[in-house]
Amino acid sequence: MFADSRHSRVVLINLTRGETPASADLAARHVSFSLLRTGLEMFAVALTLIGECQPFGIKGGQQLVNSMTQLDVDAFSIWQDRRFTDDLASPETGIIFFGGSWLEEEIFIAALQAAERGYDVRLLSDLIAARIDADRSLVFDRLALHGILATTVRQTLLEWAVYLHDPVLTQTVQQLLS
Repeated sequence: MFADSRHSRVVLINLTRGETPASADLAARHVSFSLLRTGLEMFAVALTLIGECQPFGIKGGQQLVNSMTQLDVDAFSIWQDRRFTDDLASPETGIIFFGGSWLEEEIFIAALQAAERGYDVRLLSDLIAARIDADRSLVFDRLALHGILATTVRQTLLEWAVYLHDPVLTQTVQQLLS
């Protein structure tokens, strides 16, 4: 089923934890984040940042998207944090896209807890780092059993555009992705 951008929220948890300038996937994640940031602005989708996000230039008072919230809270406790749950309490929020670190730890728990609360949960696989790469496919498989789907930023932006049935927007996204 297609995701409607008007009902979507992106939550990035400790996006840059464990990253060093020499990290193999840092450049790829940086490209995906740049693409996501453009898409969030284009579709007016809200962004919530949890924890470490400094190297991507998103910490501090910068307004990057129409609605951005940054919370300094333990990732395992986000669903007990009233600021986080109140931020998602809008009746328009039905789909949560997660990204960040670590897949088999914070992302895994946050995604399961979101699904348990009735959200449609998607994982931005190109913005998710695993502490142990060998566990990556096992975690994605386990989450899929709970209806939690893996996708990419590119797929998400195209899905949002197609869902809105706007040929100009779809063409703009296609050009962005080329």
